[in-house]
Amino acid sequence: MQRTLALAMWFQVLAGSLAAQDEAALRSYFEGKVVQVKLAMPAAEAGVDVYPAASPPIDYSTHAKRLKKYGIALEAGQSALVTKLKVKGSLIEFQLDGGGYGTSGDPTDPTVAVAVVPKSPREKDLEAALKTETDPGVKRRLERELDQLRTNREWQDRRNQALAASATERRREYIQGRRLQGGSRFNLRYPKGVPPQALQIEAVRAALDEFVAFELPPAPTDTTPVEPAGLLALRKGLLVADVDSLLGAPMRRTNRKEGTLAVMSSTYDTNGGLLKADFVEDVLVRYTVTLR
Repeated sequence: MQRTLALAMWFQVLAGSLAAQDEAALRSYFEGKVVQVKLAMPAAEAGVDVYPAASPPIDYSTHAKRLKKYGIALEAGQSALVTKLKVKGSLIEFQLDGGGYGTSGDPTDPTVAVAVVPKSPREKDLEAALKTETDPGVKRRLERELDQLRTNREWQDRRNQALAASATERRREYIQGRRLQGGSRFNLRYPKGVPPQALQIEAVRAALDEFVAFELPPAPTDTTPVEPAGLLALRKGLLVADVDSLLGAPMRRTNRKEGTLAVMSSTYDTNGGLLKADFVEDVLVRYTVTLR
């Protein structure tokens, strides 16, 4: 029995050691590389969840909601530095430009609260005196003084609330500014735990190939064809209104279901050809151009 337990513990230690070596190899290879993202990424540490075994590997509805809620930290086509790769539990974190705002130490609640101004001792004394005072003249005088104290206290309350609201707005702007500068991340998720074969350089590259360009494209030259301005500005993560503003009113719109997703497709007639754009929750998730 003791021999069996010892062997089991040895295998656990060996397995942990191998995983650590694999993680170290992944970190050595990826960290410090500059890559290019192929889709807009939310300004939060929640990042983009990728399920390598699923089809599609991203829940675009969830992705769209995160873009709307947090804003965009990395635009489609933007270069970013791989700042950290971490293996833990059932996921591999692929962090870019800091990994996303909201990690430990990042303030996320913009609310600046202020306590209600309490009653002064004099106000309490007057309330108590009015309960027993019988002289009408004295009672009127006490009531006038009490009304004035209440008015002053309520004014101070309103002033404090206005100051708190202003401070909350400034703090919200500060947090959002920090969010947009905090990077983002891909979370490669494996519901049953990260399998050993996933802890390979090529496996990570393959899981992210649809969303990350690991070899940056060459810089454009004078002979590179120039895209029309609208197409040049087009990127995943834009809202329907933004795309319509860039490309004009679409020729047609259609709606369909992809699993549980409600997808709206718009077809635009551009100088570069017909462009078909797919939107989920009013957010552009993919587009294709058919050349003339």
